Amino acid sequence: MAGKIVVLPEALVRRIAAGEVIERPASIVKELVENSLDANATEISVTLSKGGNQSIRVTDNGEGIHPEDVPLAFSRHGTSKISGFEDLYRVHSFGFRGEALPSIASVSHLEIITRRHEDDFGTKAVFESGEMKECISTGCAPGTSVTVSSIFESVPVRRKFLKSDIAEQGYCLDWITRLALSRTEVRFNVSTGARSDWNIPAARDLSERLALTLGRDARAQMVPASGQKNNLSLSGFVSRPEFSRSNATQIYLYVNGRFVRDHFLNHAVMTAYRRIIEPRRYPMAVLFLHLPTEDVDVNVHPTKMEVRFRNPREIYGLIVEALTRAIGVGFSNAPSVGLEDKTLGFESRVQEAMRKYRISSGAGKSFFQPADRINRDQSFVPEGSTMPAVPISTPFETCERDDGLFDVGSSFMSLRYLGQVAGTYLVFEGREGLTLIDQHAAHERVLFEKLRRQADQQKPQGQRLLLPEVISLPPRELSLLLEVMPIFADVGIELELFGGDSVVVKSMPLLIADADAGSLIVDVLSECVRPQANLPLVEKRDKIFASLACRAAVKANNPLTPAEVENLCRDLDSFPGISTCPHGRPIRISFSKTELEKMFKRR
Repeated sequence: MAGKIVVLPEALVRRIAAGEVIERPASIVKELVENSLDANATEISVTLSKGGNQSIRVTDNGEGIHPEDVPLAFSRHGTSKISGFEDLYRVHSFGFRGEALPSIASVSHLEIITRRHEDDFGTKAVFESGEMKECISTGCAPGTSVTVSSIFESVPVRRKFLKSDIAEQGYCLDWITRLALSRTEVRFNVSTGARSDWNIPAARDLSERLALTLGRDARAQMVPASGQKNNLSLSGFVSRPEFSRSNATQIYLYVNGRFVRDHFLNHAVMTAYRRIIEPRRYPMAVLFLHLPTEDVDVNVHPTKMEVRFRNPREIYGLIVEALTRAIGVGFSNAPSVGLEDKTLGFESRVQEAMRKYRISSGAGKSFFQPADRINRDQSFVPEGSTMPAVPISTPFETCERDDGLFDVGSSFMSLRYLGQVAGTYLVFEGREGLTLIDQHAAHERVLFEKLRRQADQQKPQGQRLLLPEVISLPPRELSLLLEVMPIFADVGIELELFGGDSVVVKSMPLLIADADAGSLIVDVLSECVRPQANLPLVEKRDKIFASLACRAAVKANNPLTPAEVENLCRDLDSFPGISTCPHGRPIRISFSKTELEKMFKRR
């Protein structure tokens, strides 16, 4: 009986290998730009057509390729970076395995034109689905230009998973940002065929490059952090505690100049900020860790995004100590933070991180008044109010019962307000039992519905700012803003491009007029650039409205007056049928009299 094991055809092998390295157009941009940096280029130009979905061109003024080496550069594992096993632990370049160019060529139409500075002429080669169709001499400028088109046309299943042009363009810009931060001496020119073209001149130092890539506003909120321990060194910048983001996408970590995504290093950064920033908020950080190449394994994953350390505990401690000093010493207006306080429970945090490392290595807005304006010890009854006069501090058991109460599910205004628990949950009594309302979730849903109603009726209620606010945005957020600007206009947020990476905010919605315009817009855009945020425009609109409402809604641990509670209940009743906040969390939880009796063993 014949065996069932067969040797796969070479063409299929190339495409399987390409799938490990080339996930999307951004992977092509990453590999080609890294090749340019390895060729000691000082100027790199990237041209994206339809966000990279149609074509990508990367041109540099680097060393170029010898004519005889051009075909070899597109053979699998053809490399000049290593020659033996020991070299894997002495790698200083971005690429070293010779997988990028053959992987790209196997899933696209690729044309390369290259010339060394000492040569009189260059070489042009054309590849189609991994096969070389042409290789001739040609006149060209020194350096290398690679044009990639028909991306994934030979792998239609992979092409179906590509996202919109603007989303894929965002991924490409992300990678250019990461590489630009690592090489401040290189000039980058990015053309997208839109108003969001991006030019990054060579910078004198990392501080200047931060302003050019992440925006001047972000750079103004960051201070240097550094540390040294044995043969380890750390340098970079971190954000002030009062300046944070809604996600961790702007934590940039580099190991020996290579950008990595490492849960262990991220955990160390977050440990330094523990108890300093709000929950579910993240700092900005650009940190460079340098250590001997033999102490880190960069050959863990085909994309080289994951690494493994020989001494992770020492690295963890270095990061926490360096960032703690920056937070405690470098921020004049930050609360005093001692190293002993910051490392309270440090050992348990390290143990937690080490366990995960071992596993991963193996695998007062709108109608709310500021709290300090109300005397909490006085009862307050608005004129015409149907709610009883109950001080916020009145204990539950001292409230008189009313036999005329309606069922808890009939309306929010029909409930008797009893008080507030933990500055977050509003307690009500109804005929059938007890109801708890999450004040943030409830207010968030009210604002969301009001914003959506205004947009649907095309009656945005905006308030012009006395002094328009200018904000500076990273390229990906700026690119996204061009797409969603009409959505902001639908709710009264008037925005206008101000040149370069800047946008001017001219008006804000009346519902959230007290919010910080700059940080609110940056946070909303950050939410929209998450990978799962590739949504149709209608769904993206609701996501933006939900983010706006969340930022502007009354927060937990914020005491409310009875008048504010009544206004909230009245607004909730104006949107019948709602039971959750825009993110799906329940607004209220009810306990029937029977359930309460069972809890107290009365049944």
